Amino acid sequence: MNDLASPQHFWTRQRVRLIRLLVPVVLVAVAGANTGCVTTGTNPISGNQRAYAYSWKEEVKLGTKTDKQIQKQYGIYEDKKLQQYVDRVAQQVLAESHMRRPSTPPKFRNTEFTFRVLDSPIINAFALPGGYVYVTRSLLAHLNNEVQLAVVLGHEIGHVAGRHASKQAAKKRFMKGILVGGAIAGQAALGGNVGKNVLGLGSSAAQLLSLSYSRDNERESDQLGVEYATMAGYDAAEGADFFMSLKRKQEQSGQSIPTWKSTHPDPGNREDTILQLAKKWEKRVAGTSDTRDQDDYYAAIENIVLGENPRQGFTENDVFYHPDLEFQFPVPRGWTVQNQTSQVAMVQPDQEAYVLFKISNKDTPAAAAGEFAGQKGLKVIERRRETINGRDAQRVLAEAQTQQGQTLRDLATFVAYDGRVYNFQGLTTAKQYNAYRSQLERPMYGFDALRDAEKLNVKPARLEIRPAPRSAPFRTFIDRSLLPDEISDDDLAIINQVKLGETVEQGRPLKLPTK
Repeated sequence: MNDLASPQHFWTRQRVRLIRLLVPVVLVAVAGANTGCVTTGTNPISGNQRAYAYSWKEEVKLGTKTDKQIQKQYGIYEDKKLQQYVDRVAQQVLAESHMRRPSTPPKFRNTEFTFRVLDSPIINAFALPGGYVYVTRSLLAHLNNEVQLAVVLGHEIGHVAGRHASKQAAKKRFMKGILVGGAIAGQAALGGNVGKNVLGLGSSAAQLLSLSYSRDNERESDQLGVEYATMAGYDAAEGADFFMSLKRKQEQSGQSIPTWKSTHPDPGNREDTILQLAKKWEKRVAGTSDTRDQDDYYAAIENIVLGENPRQGFTENDVFYHPDLEFQFPVPRGWTVQNQTSQVAMVQPDQEAYVLFKISNKDTPAAAAGEFAGQKGLKVIERRRETINGRDAQRVLAEAQTQQGQTLRDLATFVAYDGRVYNFQGLTTAKQYNAYRSQLERPMYGFDALRDAEKLNVKPARLEIRPAPRSAPFRTFIDRSLLPDEISDDDLAIINQVKLGETVEQGRPLKLPTK
């Protein structure tokens, strides 16, 4: 959670679990509400006509709308030099794509593309319909040179050019209704704006990113990524090493699969396929460079934040601390904590209850409580003024009915602190409310100022590029004290695209942590 007050990345297993309580309601509500439809349109790559869920104009409009949600959901990584570097490489690759060829219809050729670096510790790159492409800072940390970046960007541009999201949506009878109507977990269950405010999700973003590509889509984007990068002058064979890194992450014992894998299903032996495609395109394209542009790439990513950024909040010994905003609150013991860009989600182990913490857009607790209590579909049981650790606060207890007749109970508190109003919302079923009440209240009534100097002065780990001072196994260059707890020695080896025990030659530039 940072001071921009916007939600972050929610395509993780924990985020999916967070809404399981309400998912059955969604499926019924959506299926009954909209049967969806398809339209015939042009494929920018082949020029052929085929079925899509949207016209190109609709794709651009949907991408523009969802881009705003993505920026809020992830947060933009504030590094102007890095953003400019990524944009330069992206524009070079885009210029060689089907989206910029003279034979391509003007409506595609004239579509503006936007490339953004997102502030997320998740390894991910993705595209939205209509020309929006994103890479996370963690993905950039895992790339080793400009060529690999060009192949990844080419891959995502290929998804846009292939209109893959619209193609996939057209295959699902009800998907267009889901995407356009925005019926997702909390909204459908709690009745429109109530659910939206409780869960804080961007529906267009949620549905677009949960719409996994097919293996055929992936194969086409792999082919296009190599084609576009090669035509831009890169030796695309270098891209294979990054996909090998993804494979290593997937194979790590006890490690979650990178988000890339959840929306980009691996068609199999991807690294070998990239090599084969690169050889084929090398023969077709004259002037391909064998330069990896590693120095320029390393200069661009040096000092990038590695792993989670504790300045934006961290949990230690069942207490959540936020150094930048100087507050803290206790977390129910055993609950999962998901720190998003502007909200913290605390989830009960069986996903039967959760607490969301975020910044209100109102100036006083009374105004915030009034807005919450006035939501359509919400029945207020109790509302009163409170004092939380000497600070003005309001408490509202309310209920809402799901479309299946289940009663949900929402306990909300609003507390004034340091010029802002902070909001806790605890949700569970009415039947389970008494069982979970003390746990829901624990973070709310424990909210207080952060005064511990050690917590206030914590710094994130960053990547520094340093040449190996000697020839030695990679593991000998790791300073464990500088690595975030969530990043293992093997993780750092993968970031450098070497094996932990592999001998690194003297002088080889390494990506190592610093603070």
